[in-house]
Amino acid sequence: MGCFRTRLLPHSLARRTILFLLVGFALIQMLGLLVHTVNQINLQRLVEEQEFATRAAIIYRHIALAQPDNRALVAAREPVPKGDTVSLTMVPPQQGTLPMPLPMAEAVRAGIFTYGIPRPIHPRGIVLRIIPHPLRLMVSFGLPDGLFFPPLPPPDAGPPDHAQPPDGFPDGPPPFAFPSPDELMPPLMWLTVTTELHPPAPWRSPGFATAFIVMMLLGGMMITLAVRQLLVPVKTLARAAELFGRDVVNAQPLPETGPEEIATAARAFNTMAARIRRFVEDRTFLLTAIGHDLRTPITRLKLRAEYMEDDEQRAKMLADLDEMEAMVAATLAFGKDITTTEPLARLDLASLLRTLVDEAGDLDPERAETVDYQGPLHLPINARPLALKRALSNLITNALKYGDAARVRLHPPVKGTLRIEIEDDGPGIPVAEMERVFEPFHRLETSRNRETGGSGLGMSIARNIIRAHGGDIALANLAQGLRVSVTLPV
Repeated sequence: MGCFRTRLLPHSLARRTILFLLVGFALIQMLGLLVHTVNQINLQRLVEEQEFATRAAIIYRHIALAQPDNRALVAAREPVPKGDTVSLTMVPPQQGTLPMPLPMAEAVRAGIFTYGIPRPIHPRGIVLRIIPHPLRLMVSFGLPDGLFFPPLPPPDAGPPDHAQPPDGFPDGPPPFAFPSPDELMPPLMWLTVTTELHPPAPWRSPGFATAFIVMMLLGGMMITLAVRQLLVPVKTLARAAELFGRDVVNAQPLPETGPEEIATAARAFNTMAARIRRFVEDRTFLLTAIGHDLRTPITRLKLRAEYMEDDEQRAKMLADLDEMEAMVAATLAFGKDITTTEPLARLDLASLLRTLVDEAGDLDPERAETVDYQGPLHLPINARPLALKRALSNLITNALKYGDAARVRLHPPVKGTLRIEIEDDGPGIPVAEMERVFEPFHRLETSRNRETGGSGLGMSIARNIIRAHGGDIALANLAQGLRVSVTLPV
């Protein structure tokens, strides 16, 4: 499961960081839009409730001001939105309804009284209920049935100055005539207005999707630019490490500038590079000094061996001295490869391989038929010509010497990397020894002994040169023989 998840993630650090930040940003945006949506739903619902309350108050005023006999006709002609109903009943509808929740009831009452109803036609009562499924609001007004409520006089107010008491009333008539109890409690007629509340869906509006897309695009652009800017030092460090691995001596130090963390990392890298460079230079100097100093005594021993009377012993001693001289020469060459200063140049790799194949066939005419080349006629690359020629020559020579064949295949570049395959017909190499053959002075006793003239440095030198070019060497056993695969950047 872990490997499967890793495969789904992008390979680069920048893309993974951008992906994680975008996912987190999208979740935050969705949460923020969700909170905004809830608020919008509540606001939209409140507006709908108040609009319904105002609409119901208007309908009530129209019908309350009409004559009782004409109210049914006025109610039937009342223009209402689709889905709303207006009805006149003797009692408020109750069946299938529930009391209106308090927050909703407060909003409806506020809407009714905010619109305003004249005092003479104030409703005898207001009943607020809802129908659950589907959700409908219901407001019932008790109609005043045309009763007139005179205004109350102010306290201790006397009769108007122009009022003249009629005859028969020495103190004048009472200032107001109150209706009788029968007139105050007539049978009530109830006006009921209902409307359906549709579920708000603000996310369905084009503005909702547009806002989300625009914010995601802007956020994605900002995240991408920020991540790329932050990872520039990482790429610079990786590039510097790659160049340092190719050329330890001539690699340029990193600039110790920028943010504190980047400058600290650059200083640490430069310090490490300086220590490695000193170690390599000291080791190379030691090898070169030992090899150079050994040449003089070897030469003296050769001169003395020439004066030996025993021919057999003289031949053996000269052979040992020749082997020692070859090892010293290989050691010096190995040291020089590490500190090479040969500049890069444009060369035709296909022509170089054909030349090496022809030279190998000329040096061993008996096995010339087992040496061939297959691949494009021309393939230009940037490389160090002498160093690359030496590395490929070592590999082809080893294949012909120890594997009785050298079939060279040059494959065209794929994604900026080319591959060279050199196959032989030898016994192959044990898997446990495949990495050790690249160690200096390591030889396989079964095929690479002193009688063959090998010094154990050919593969080490070849891999150092190939890696200095940014490539690598890999070994693989075939059914019969060994395959050496060389990869190089184009």
